[in-house]
Amino acid sequence: MKLYTYFRSSAAYRVRIALNLKGLAYDAAPVHLLRNGGEQLSDAYRAVNPAMLVPALEDDGNVIGQSLAIIEYLEETHAATPLLPSDALGRARVRALALTVAADTHPLGNLRVLKYLTGQLGVTEEVKLGWQQHWLRTGLATLEALLANDARTGRFSHGDTPTLADCCLAPQVFGAQRFGVDMSPYPTVMRIHAACGELPAFQQAHPSQQPDAE
Repeated sequence: MKLYTYFRSSAAYRVRIALNLKGLAYDAAPVHLLRNGGEQLSDAYRAVNPAMLVPALEDDGNVIGQSLAIIEYLEETHAATPLLPSDALGRARVRALALTVAADTHPLGNLRVLKYLTGQLGVTEEVKLGWQQHWLRTGLATLEALLANDARTGRFSHGDTPTLADCCLAPQVFGAQRFGVDMSPYPTVMRIHAACGELPAFQQAHPSQQPDAE
């Protein structure tokens, strides 16, 4: 398998965690999102992934985009170390937690959104940062409420083993910390993040440990 990735991409970070949790070897193919105007916009990468986003996973000649679709694919093709619960309600909860990050929060701070804000709309860097922090806080507050008020939350987001939800939680915390969000209002999120950080699968997926880290 080959993973087209970028060390600071939250979406790619999710997939790296999932691959590591499942013990799956892969070749990392870095795609620098800033260099040369963004390597994801090149003709060469467009031929791999027409969406021009990372990550993309190439497996046996087939390419899959979108981080959650990739992780669901890995879940269906590699049963060891399941990342979704065995019951339907549990799976729905884990997917909802994951989508709180991947659909409701992360896209609002995506690089192409931020470039549009400063480019076409002409907002200042200060306003852009305020935009990022606002939506990060909003998403984290939702995640905290969902986790803190549910007895199914354990050491991790759902029970005592990592799931798809944790694959999304850890990168989101990394991004929030990177942009200076005060994390004290989210103690459950941070407790789970700390538990994730104790596992080699999460440690090895961290942006600082990637071959393209700067």
